[in-house]
Parts: sequence; C-alpha cells; structure tokens
Amino acid sequence: MEFVKSLKQTKIIKYLFFALMGSIILAISSKLKIPFYPVPMTMQTLVVLVIGVGFGWKLGVATIALYLFEGIIGLPVFSGTPEKGVGLIYFTGPTMGYLLGFIGTVYCAGKFTYDNNLIKTFLKLSFATSFIYILGVTWLGSLIGWDKQIFQLGVQPFLLAELFKILIATFAINQIKKIKNFI
Repeated sequence: MEFVKSLKQTKIIKYLFFALMGSIILAISSKLKIPFYPVPMTMQTLVVLVIGVGFGWKLGVATIALYLFEGIIGLPVFSGTPEKGVGLIYFTGPTMGYLLGFIGTVYCAGKFTYDNNLIKTFLKLSFATSFIYILGVTWLGSLIGWDKQIFQLGVQPFLLAELFKILIATFAINQIKKIKNFI
C-alpha cells in the first residue's frame, strides 16, 4: 500500500513540475517580441498550442491556470508586464479576454486527436486558437465599447502572425505529440 501511495505522490510531483515548467516557458514566450507585420508577435499562442497538444487537456488547463494565477498575484509573466502594470489590475485590462481564451485553446488542443492529415490538424489548431480571439474580442468590446472597430483593433493586426504560428504547430505536430512520452 505504501508503494501505491508513493507512486501517486511521485506522479503529482511530476505533474506539478511540468505545469511549472510550462508556465515558465509560456512567460518567456510572452516576452519574446519578434518583428512582424503589421505588429510584432510573441510566441505565446504557439506555446499554448504546444502545451495543449503535448501535455493533454488536463495538465494543459492546470498549466494555463497556474500561469494566470502567477500573473494575477503580481509576477511579471504577461506580455505587457511590468511596463504596463502587474497583478489583477493588469489582468483585468484589455487583454483579459485573450488570456482567458488560453484556457479554451489549451483544452481544445489537448482534447483533439491528431493524425498525419495536415489539413485536419491545421483546422483543429485553428479552431482551438479561435477561443483566444472570441473571448478577447468579447472582453475588449465590453471594456472599450462596441461602437469601436473591435475586429480591426483586436484581431486583424494579429491574423498573419497567428497563421504563421498555427502552421508551425501543424508541421511540428508529430514532434509536439512526443512530449506526452515524458509525462
């Protein structure tokens, strides 16, 4: 019986380790600004997809929840922190919907099964990514008003970069799936 208890504790520690590492990688990816047109891109949404596919939906959601918790308590893990503020004040700003969309994205990316069909993989990853923009635009519209050009402000500038990141994940899907072998 002690052996079974020990195995469960080891598994929990292993999951906590992977969740912590995932949140650290996600924080680093939020700080990397890559020159792109029309706006610089971070690799954050690509890492969210990798976490979903590589960790599975349960550990993926836990990892994103940990990342959001770290940001809410004031750690500078979000893209605009600490320059534009930290903690709950920053979290509830214009990007909150996008950040909450990470949860839906990682859940969908982790729930889907992937084969060698690149078109189906691309569509699944695109669908998963759409949660970031649906929740992001919904929150942005409620925050700054629906009379503004919400799509032009909150989606359009990022579409080309998003397409690029989804294509990276699509072509690397077999390598990303191998992460599960370590978990």
